[in-house]
Amino acid sequence: MIKAVLFDLDGTLANSLVDLACATNYAIKRFGFPERETECYKYFAGDGMPKMIERALPEICNKTETVNKILPVFLEYYGEHYCDTTKPYDGGVELIDALRSRKIKVAVVTNKSQPMADKVVTKLYGDRFDLILGKRGDIPAKPDPTAALMAMKTLGVEPDECVFVGDSKMDVMTGVNSGAYPVGVLWGFRKEDELIAGGAKSIIKKPEELLAIIDFLK
Repeated sequence: MIKAVLFDLDGTLANSLVDLACATNYAIKRFGFPERETECYKYFAGDGMPKMIERALPEICNKTETVNKILPVFLEYYGEHYCDTTKPYDGGVELIDALRSRKIKVAVVTNKSQPMADKVVTKLYGDRFDLILGKRGDIPAKPDPTAALMAMKTLGVEPDECVFVGDSKMDVMTGVNSGAYPVGVLWGFRKEDELIAGGAKSIIKKPEELLAIIDFLK
């Protein structure tokens, strides 16, 4: 029986692409680098903010040193503009409410920094989630299963009692690596072939379709 669902954030719960792109473009432009098209950020985002900035930079620079300079500018701007256009995907809030009504625990496991994850989730979903677990210095980034396993332990559930939901190969691999049932979503940043390659056991087009999968797994 499924007792908990762990969700990725950007591209899964939060339609945040434009705000992520605007903040990164603002920051890299401040240092003389060319802006990137918003669509590029579908592939730049997902592995944490420093990695997103690194991917947005041209090859001809010392990326580690440059990212360290750009990151504070990005964080200051994004901290003020993180929800200019960001919103839940259609059906997202209703899905979380439906899961909670079934007494299923819900958590966010994201490579977004903990402070920003807290801000975004609270802004979009209020206090609906039992746990928000963002990137911290002592937690390896997904697809390492450490964060997912920490979430399960905190929620008091076993891996085979969990579903992990995300929009990228990295997310479904996290589900696989942690022992949860991996579900890929098609409304986010990545495409179906990537989700299949990552090991998704189910792929859904609308949030409400997750409920049928949970019923099937009982």
